[in-house]
Amino acid sequence: MIPRKKILRFNNAEISVIGFGGAAISGEGGGYGFGAISEEKTKELLKKSFDAGINIFDTAPVYGFGTSENRLGKTFKNLRDQVFIISKCGVIYDINKRIRICNDPKVAKEMLENSLKNLNSEYIDLYMIHWPDSYYDIRYTLEVLVRAREEGKIKYIGLSNTNIDDLKKAEEIVGERGVDAVQTELNIFNRRVVNELFPYLKEKEIAFFAWGTFDKGIISETVTPQRNDYDSFDARSWAPWWKGSKEKTKREKKFQAMKEIRKEIFESINGKENNFGKNISGTHLAIYHNLFYQEVTSTLCGIKSLDQLHSIEKIVDNLDNENSKFSKEKTYLIEQTLKILDKDQYVF
Repeated sequence: MIPRKKILRFNNAEISVIGFGGAAISGEGGGYGFGAISEEKTKELLKKSFDAGINIFDTAPVYGFGTSENRLGKTFKNLRDQVFIISKCGVIYDINKRIRICNDPKVAKEMLENSLKNLNSEYIDLYMIHWPDSYYDIRYTLEVLVRAREEGKIKYIGLSNTNIDDLKKAEEIVGERGVDAVQTELNIFNRRVVNELFPYLKEKEIAFFAWGTFDKGIISETVTPQRNDYDSFDARSWAPWWKGSKEKTKREKKFQAMKEIRKEIFESINGKENNFGKNISGTHLAIYHNLFYQEVTSTLCGIKSLDQLHSIEKIVDNLDNENSKFSKEKTYLIEQTLKILDKDQYVF
């Protein structure tokens, strides 16, 4: 079973250390998603994830243009009080499905109502502003969320992909304890949050959800330099953040880094007696790296198949291992990885 831990900011609710990244089930809806997946397979995957101990399910309207939210709502209709659902406002799309950021308070209110309908729920556990928007002061948008919380439509308020300035502005609206949760990217290639936000989050006891755990498949090595079989529902087949020339250059450096990590670290561990259960992989590294930080409440994983779910389940089974030798092995894995990345300037 995937471990859970009590989180003070959520009234000591038990939260799974692995969260389900809802962009993985955007499927044929398109938008921000990672390829086709049928509703039947999605339902099975979500239920099996819940059975494995996952109770965090993260989504947003732009994930499949409502498809991800709808699928979560249908699957957990009769288990609503047993799952913790995260959704967001602020990324909108027009009739032609052109996407843009908009934190207009009126839009935030409308998006919340739409998400409640999509999720077939009277409330959302954690509702977040998805991205900063230079056109709108975050405080006005947060006022909408505070009213929604008072009305019982949301339980907790958070900021996603945020910065220290907005977090401090938020205190003026939600109180000096700050927002309840923050979500932003964290992985071996992007650790900016560690220095920029973690001290503040620790001081305020704010929950933190990491996205980008596998860096869209690069760290878990489901994406390789040779792979180009992304279907039309996979954002990697069209998105500028994947297709752009600068992004391709960054990706090539990341592939090179993973090759070096595999040669210098994985091969030195594999084949020898160890406590990792099986041969060490990029998936081990991605999960152990993020959960290495005490500030991380849960690391979100874009789970696309039952095989991937079982692999993750086996990896985190070892997290409760009190074996001091295993703790040293995990620390060695992370420290040696970061040495390679920092030495060769692979961090972005």
